Amino acid sequence: QVQLVESGGGLVQPGKSLRLSCVASGTIFSAHAMGWYRQAPGMQRELVATITHRGNTDYADSVKGRFTISRDNAKNTVYLQMNSLKPGDTAVYYCNAGQLDAGLKYIAGNNWGQGTQVTVSS
Repeated sequence: QVQLVESGGGLVQPGKSLRLSCVASGTIFSAHAMGWYRQAPGMQRELVATITHRGNTDYADSVKGRFTISRDNAKNTVYLQMNSLKPGDTAVYYCNAGQLDAGLKYIAGNNWGQGTQVTVSS
């Protein structure tokens, strides 16, 4: 079974940066597309960024130009570098080990970690 452990969240002021990490185990990490999701209170979980097993990336419009997803297959780890943070980025962030469908759309896997809280506030 896939296990995912997120870390790196915290409380930061607007305009600052955070780097999230997610370590995966129980699966062949390099075979997965990986995704970062977030869920704010009272809101649905939304897909923020994805990276294919080859390193191709995609982002939600709300984070383009501010967030960068990357992966280190040797460490079974996916990262989310978040710059120029805004209060609207406040949420619990989750990583996911998924796949791409025939149309290259990210399909989430069934396993989720505990998430890491990101709070952006002055």
